[in-house]
This record gives sequence, structure tokens and C-alpha cells, in this order.
Amino acid sequence: MHGQYMGRAIELAEKGRGKTSPNPLVGAVIVKDGAIVGEGFHIKAGEPHAEVNALNEAREEAKGATMYITLEPCCIYGRTSPCTEAIIESGISRVIVGLIDPNPKVCGRGIKQLKLKGIDIEVGILSQEIAHQNEIYIKYITTGLPFVLMKVAMSMNGKITAKRGSATRLTGEKSRREVHRLRSEYDSIMVGIGTVLLDNPLLTVRLQGREIHNPIRIIIDSKARIPLDSKIVKTASEIPTILAIASADREKIQALRQCGVEVLPVPRKDGRVDLVKLMRELGEREITSVLLEGGSLLNASAIKAGIVDKFLFLIASKLIGGDDTPGVMGGESIEAIDQAPNLKMTDVKRIGEDLMIEAYPC
Repeated sequence: MHGQYMGRAIELAEKGRGKTSPNPLVGAVIVKDGAIVGEGFHIKAGEPHAEVNALNEAREEAKGATMYITLEPCCIYGRTSPCTEAIIESGISRVIVGLIDPNPKVCGRGIKQLKLKGIDIEVGILSQEIAHQNEIYIKYITTGLPFVLMKVAMSMNGKITAKRGSATRLTGEKSRREVHRLRSEYDSIMVGIGTVLLDNPLLTVRLQGREIHNPIRIIIDSKARIPLDSKIVKTASEIPTILAIASADREKIQALRQCGVEVLPVPRKDGRVDLVKLMRELGEREITSVLLEGGSLLNASAIKAGIVDKFLFLIASKLIGGDDTPGVMGGESIEAIDQAPNLKMTDVKRIGEDLMIEAYPC
């Protein structure tokens, strides 16, 4: 039954997606005499953790019961009190933990505290599934850097738009809804200045029937070419917007800041914004995740810099020809096929009339 109850805890944890950053997704289930007497999940950063919510539901039934938790309970004071204290005080007799918390401040200490109080512990139930669920948190808490997902919408033959300089919608409605769902779950969204000049996008979330969370907008714009009348600049006072620059005219910078844009100078590399140093800056700001929706040049730069943790390809059933139509990656050509980055596909499925492929760098 361990897998069944931990599976339910994973389902509960998923309900917090997009709201818990910089904290992990955590679910908890309390079982007594073969019945679930309490459930909880971490709803939002700063609010009670999953264990406390489950204990509040179980009340007196928690005494002598077994608690299933997807992630090791915290044992440190932060925005909330340690969950280990609440578990000990409740009278829980057994705790089944899915995954050790990789946070160096916790990492085994929570389990040790519970063991010292005589609570039986078992670790490792559905750990791989939980690690995948918390891939953003694990990357951030162990490196201090944001998790970067590169999303690419393309034709069957790898083209991302029609004739260079023309805005194009390639994928279908279901794929576009998937993109907006991702935007609502990531801390930030990143594009290059080319995308802004071509599409004049808002880069916001447009979903019905759910609470809207607009990600921080990050524009890679080495020379601050973004027009003051662009949709992004016009809405910068309402939606947090960072313009990462390498150099720019002081008057333009001042005008952007007056519009609410945060202009962030970043050192150059190869004549462009140094993406590695930018990631460090974002991590220091507790921006744990970046949804990269770049064009061919930004995609190439991100892959070359090694900042991409995951790929999501949305492939439309179209063919686009022409020597002047950009592909997924621009930049310099490789001299031999063995120099090409290798990817490991982990999921392939239909989404409406399109194909969606999930992959990770090897």
C-alpha cells in the first residue's frame, strides 16, 4: 500500500504547482487503520507546509498513525516553524518519506530528528517520480541557479517561422494553452529582443477559470533596442520586467526605468549578454525557473552557454521551405555531426493536431 498512499501524496503536491516557489512541491497523507484520516499539500510559499495541513485535518486521529510525505520534513525555522516539531507533537508513530530534501540545511537532519524521538522512518518510496516533480526545486536548491526550460514551437522540418521577419503562429490551440499553463507555473519567461521587435508580444498568461500568475518578463537586449511604445514597456509598471543589457545609451535607460522597466547591466560574452552570469543574478533574486521562448539566435546562445536543463518541442504538422526561414538554432554551424548536442527523449505525445516531445540534455 506504500505506493498507493505515496502516489496520492504526489497528486496532492501537484496542486501547489506554480505557487510554492522558491519552496518545493510537497504532499502529505496520514493513514490510520487502513484509512486516510488527513491530507495536505504546500499551497503557497509562506503558508503552512503539507505536513501541517494534513495534521490539521487529521486532528486527534494523527496519534499512532502513519504519515506519507513526498519530501523529507523541514527541521529549520524559516517563514514557518519546523514541520518535524509538529509531527513529533502530533503523536505520529511512523513516517514514510519519498525523497530526502537536497537542501543542505535539511538533507537528512529532519529524518534524524524524528528517529531520535522514536518515530519509525522509511525512505525512498517513489523517489524518482518525486525528484522529477521537483526538478526545478532540486536544481535551484543545489546550485543556486534557476532551472531553464527551452520551449520551441516548430514545423515538421525544424523551422520556427515563415520568411525571416514575419510573425507566425505554427501550433494549434491546445498547444498554445499548454504554453500558457507553463507560463503560469514558471517564475519567469525569457525572450530575445528579436522576438520583441518581430511579434510585439505581451508575454502574459491568458487562461480562463484559474488564478492568473504572470511570470517575470526577462528580455535579452544587449543594446537596449526595445521600443518605448512596445507592449512590454507599456505594461512594465504592472508586470515585473527585466531588461538584460550589455551596453546602452543613458537616456534610453532612464526612459525605460521611468516606464517601470528594470534595466539590468550584465557583462558581455562574445559581444552579447553573458547568459551564465545572468543566471547567477536571477538565482540570487530567488528566481528559481526560466521558461525560455527564444528565437534561433537566443536558443543557440543558451545551448552553447549550457544553461538549458530541459527541452519542450511542439511540432506542427507543417513544412516550411526557403533558405531564409530560420530554424530552431541559429549561430555558427558545427563542422562534424559528433559535435551536435545529444538529447534524451523522455515523453512523446499528441497534443491536439501537434506533437509534443520532452527531452533532456545527455
